[in-house]
Amino acid sequence: MKLKPTNAWALIALALLLAVSVWSFWPVEEKITQGLDIKGGLSVTLTASPLGAGELTEETMSRVETILIERVNGFGVSEASVQRQGQRSFLVQLPGVQNAQDALRLLGEPGKLEFVDLTSVTDTATLDLIAQQLEAEYSGEETTLPQLDPEGYEPFMTGEVVTDARVTTDEYGNLAVSISMSGEGADVWGDVTTRLSATRGQVLIALDGRAKSAPAVQTPILDGDTLITGSFTVDEAKGLAAILQSGAMPAEVAIDESRLVGPTLGKESLDQGLLAGLVGLALVAAFMVAYYRGLGLVSIVALVAYALLMLGSLGILSRMNAFALTLPGIAGLILSIGVAVDTSILIFERLKEEIEAGRTHRSAAKSAVRHAIGTSIDADIVTLVSAIALYALAIGPVRGFAFTLILGIAIDLVAALLFTGPIVRMLAEGTMSKAPAFWGVKGGDTRG
Repeated sequence: MKLKPTNAWALIALALLLAVSVWSFWPVEEKITQGLDIKGGLSVTLTASPLGAGELTEETMSRVETILIERVNGFGVSEASVQRQGQRSFLVQLPGVQNAQDALRLLGEPGKLEFVDLTSVTDTATLDLIAQQLEAEYSGEETTLPQLDPEGYEPFMTGEVVTDARVTTDEYGNLAVSISMSGEGADVWGDVTTRLSATRGQVLIALDGRAKSAPAVQTPILDGDTLITGSFTVDEAKGLAAILQSGAMPAEVAIDESRLVGPTLGKESLDQGLLAGLVGLALVAAFMVAYYRGLGLVSIVALVAYALLMLGSLGILSRMNAFALTLPGIAGLILSIGVAVDTSILIFERLKEEIEAGRTHRSAAKSAVRHAIGTSIDADIVTLVSAIALYALAIGPVRGFAFTLILGIAIDLVAALLFTGPIVRMLAEGTMSKAPAFWGVKGGDTRG
């Protein structure tokens, strides 16, 4: 069996990709993020409606989303997510959350932005918790710290007075956050800042009982227009501006549906899904070997390579917090096995037809691989368009099914180009003609 440079480079590239894939997904339990229906937890669908005679503008929905994200982050769940669903709804998923009542209560309450004179806080436990929350906030670390006890502090002003907040720069060109306030807020702000400026006292900014920032007052601010300066990064400045913009929830948010999934049920469902996948894979492998003989063994190795590349991709996406494996996602993975086998079948059938038409093994292999992969791409495009439409229009876990199917189609093409095609061409260089019956093709030579 001769090894041409193009085939050799393809196999080398595949070997490198497989090595990276194994590193990315092993061990599976740690490297691939598990979704709600596998890990267990709480799934909530929320719908926003206007307050009074107002309208649900895109700006309003963005502020609602910001507040929901802030609350979800407060649970300290790394896989928690908030997703826009259509024009008015949000899907909130909290894997691992077991106290459903507290979660539902917090998600459904109006946002609560508070301004507190830090010098007025005398409770030691509250001061310690504020310091811990600020340290976690400034370091960007996720935290499961409890909320501040309302009895431990007294806000002098709430978020309703904030009319605007945005990222800007100070006189030295450093990042800052500017705030505008209503007339009532400006009056209160003027009194507090006048008093605190003498000692450069700090104003604590808290959202939903969690300390977010504590800037020191430099000068009295009488008109409400305030500039918060500090050593901000772009993300930190945007985050603080978003918190200040939040104020109170600008829309009424109602819980349409909530679903609590137990971790035991999730594990059983995962085991059943994996068992179904393994049984399906075994049946496909048995059929391929029985029908295509030696070429069937090639298809099995191609499936193994496909599976490793798929798991590696999921591991990388999980590391980027861009993917969580769900039961519909597993269904997409199982369905994509058929897509991967289809490409091998197209190559093998075209190879047999070319040989039966009188072409040599070598020329038949070249033509079969080229035409079969082209046909596979045409067929995959049809499936891909449907999967993309499903991903774009569906909501909830159904998108996981569409996503894994889309990914499977792409990886199938990679496996065909880097393994199945090169291997078939290599076999046709000599091994196939020496034992044609084993490979399930007619005999012949390798000239041409």
